[in-house]
Formats: sequence, structure tokens, C-alpha cells
Amino acid sequence: MRNARWKAASRAAIALTGAGALVAGMALFLTAPAAAGTTLGASAAEKGRYFGTAVAAYKLSDSAYTTILNREFNSVTPENEMKIDATEPQQGRFSYSAADQIVSHARSRGMSVRGHTLAWHSQQPPWMESMSGSALRQAMLNHVTQVATHFRGQVVAWDVVNEAFADGSSGGRRDSNLQRTGNDWIEAAFRAADAADPNAKLCYNDYNTDNWTHAKTQGVYNMVRDFKARGVPIDCVGFQSHFNNESPYVSNYRTTLSSFAALGVDVQITELDIQGASAATYRSVVEDCLAVARCNGITVWGIRDSDSWRASQTPLLFNSNGSKKPAYDAVLAALNNGTTPTDPPTDPPTDPPTDPPTTPPPGPGGCTATVSVNQWTGGFVATVKVTAGSSAINGWTVTIGLPSGATVTNAWNANRSGSSGTTNWTNVAYNGQVGAGQSTEYGFQANGTAGSLSPTCSAS
Repeated sequence: MRNARWKAASRAAIALTGAGALVAGMALFLTAPAAAGTTLGASAAEKGRYFGTAVAAYKLSDSAYTTILNREFNSVTPENEMKIDATEPQQGRFSYSAADQIVSHARSRGMSVRGHTLAWHSQQPPWMESMSGSALRQAMLNHVTQVATHFRGQVVAWDVVNEAFADGSSGGRRDSNLQRTGNDWIEAAFRAADAADPNAKLCYNDYNTDNWTHAKTQGVYNMVRDFKARGVPIDCVGFQSHFNNESPYVSNYRTTLSSFAALGVDVQITELDIQGASAATYRSVVEDCLAVARCNGITVWGIRDSDSWRASQTPLLFNSNGSKKPAYDAVLAALNNGTTPTDPPTDPPTDPPTDPPTTPPPGPGGCTATVSVNQWTGGFVATVKVTAGSSAINGWTVTIGLPSGATVTNAWNANRSGSSGTTNWTNVAYNGQVGAGQSTEYGFQANGTAGSLSPTCSAS
């Protein structure tokens, strides 16, 4: 983004102002802006999908801008207006006017709205940038809850967490103030969003995850696979797909989309722009999405080149004067020529992903516990994974001996007995039942040095 759940239809149908009709399956209300097949949104709607764009509130007074917006698109993503610095500029004081303006504009014209974004290491207001540990964790969760609650029923999908994985060859998490609150912070954010807006789809969104062979792509894949296995409420994965000379479109892009979809999540192209607006590349991206049943929409990151955060790369479908580019014609033709797959993919990924780090194999019955630590001067956060053995368990207790001088100051996803020395941890109501071979996690923050923690686990 860099400038930036449809739940299953059985859970809820989402009504959009002005749409009036319920659509099953993907549960999107796709009102064609004009005659079918003559605009991007209308053609995408024929295929049961959306074609959207990022919108800036201050540009809604530009008639040339809104003419294209209203004619061509059936989905909108606020470009900056829902980000943390915009919606909570001062802690506990929320501001929604600009985002409300975009949502009202979209819904009054039958467009769906994607919410972007609830939790992100970037574009944090100064008060959040200066926080850490348990205070930051609680502030983040409160922000997710308040913003998702405000827009509940108005947003069909949320980018709950944005850009949490590191670039490069590690395939691991990005070091950020949020990550340093504990490795389960992403899961905590998704659970908070689910509680606040239960009928919206919940997405993880990132950039440079287009190439199936890249470590970052595999890292995100492994997280999503783990979340689905443990029942964490994740419904979709967003691929920003900012293609340029340094990060070009690759031929295995369709493999990436289909491999994630095979995990049981929707995939969405969320911030598409292509340096030079190659018509051939735009066509390929659209064809790749249409070939994957669970790729249910495409959003371009801006309307005209002059609206782009990369304006000098002329990456969008309309010239700065509002005229259509050859890339626009290629996209519309691809949409009109595409077919609508009726079933989600059932084949496994063509290239098996790299397995996540292994943990000690659980014994028959019972449970095991492993711990990972983020240490800093004077304190640490520990994330504890509890894994069931060959039989499902209905509850667990973990015992951890803390070194001298270490004192627990905060904990989440577990009940605690003791704050120093020998500490005992038991499940809370929602994470006591763990399937055979499956895992759940809890975490805690402490003062002092972690040393070598050796947790033991017993099951009930």
C-alpha cells in the first residue's frame, strides 16, 4: 500500500443502501453503474465480483473524478481516511467525518466498501508510536474495536492487519512496536474485529506477496494455514500487487492466488497498480483472478494517474485528463471474456510451501508447550504455544518457572496464578478445547530477563 469477511452467506446477508436485493454466495451487492459489460464494475458484477478503486475524501468535490468513480466502479476503499492516524488522532478521541463521507458516497450509489486498515505499524499517530508493551496492546485492541464497531454493517470486508511480515529471505514477522507486544498480536486483532463486526469479512493484507516462491509469501501462507487450523476468524487475504520494475508481475501469480484460496479463504487484489500501465500485464492479472473461484474482486489504487501515489510511474487505467488508456480496454475485455467458476479450487498448491518451524511432537494424549521470547532491555514478551497430543483436550495447564527478578505484568488468552517464580497458566473459556495435534497460543509480558524458559503442560 504503501500509501496506503464476507462471512459465508449462511451467517448473514449484507444490505447496501440503494441495492435492495440480496445476492447469495459471495454475499456482495453489486449494482452495475451502467449497462452490463460496458464498465469495469458492471462487467465484474456479471462474473459475481467487484472492481473497485481507492478513494480520497477531498477529491469527492472534483466532478471529473466523481464522474469516473460513479460510472466505472462498484467498490470503494478509503485511501487514508480509515487509517489509525485519521480515525484516532488523539488517544480515545475518534474522528470519522472523512471516512463517513466516503462510505456515504459509496453506499448511496450501491457500491460496496472495503475497510482499510485497523492495525498497522505505519501511519500511527504520535501517541501510539510512543507506546509499547501491554499499554500498546490494549490501545491497539481498543482501536480495532471502536473503529470496526462504528462502521459495523457498512463495510463488507476489513483489512484487519496490514503489512506485518518482513521483506527479504526470512519469511518472518516485521519488527515493529506491535510485534513486540507478542507474536499473537495479529490473532488478537482478528478476534477483536470479529467481535466488533461479525458479519464483515476479515482480511490480512500485504505487499510483495505475489511471487509463490518468495519467503514472505510462504510466511503469510503458513500463518493463514495455522489460523484456519486453529479456528482464528480469518476470511480473506489481500494482495496489494504494486507491480513495478523492482517488483514485477510473475507468471506464478495465479499459483499464489489459487494456493491461498485452497486454504479456504477468499483472495482479493487490493491495491493494484502497474508501472507504465502495461495493457498485457493488466490483462494477465484480471485473467488470473477470474481463473480462481475465490478471487472475488480487484481494487486499483486510484483512478487517474494524477491520483496515484506513484504518479510519475503512470500506473493506472486513466490518464491524468480522465481519458481511458489501452490498459482500461484490456481490463474490460478480460472481464467480459472471463467465465464464472462455480466451485472453489480443490487441488492442492502445485508447489508445497515451506513448513513452519517445527515444535516437539506431542505425545499420545496430553499436551506439550513451547515458548518464543521477544526480549528487550528490562523486559520481554513470551508467546506460549499449547499443542494437543493424539487426542483432543478440553482444557490445559502450563507451568513456567521464571528466573529471579522476572515478574509478570500483563497476560492475554490465559488465566494466571503467580507473577514470579513458578507460574501456572490455564485456558480461558474460548481456547480450552484443542483438537488432536492442533494448537492454541497465549502470551504474557514481564519485567526482567527471560533466560531459558521451559514450560510443561498437562491436559484435562
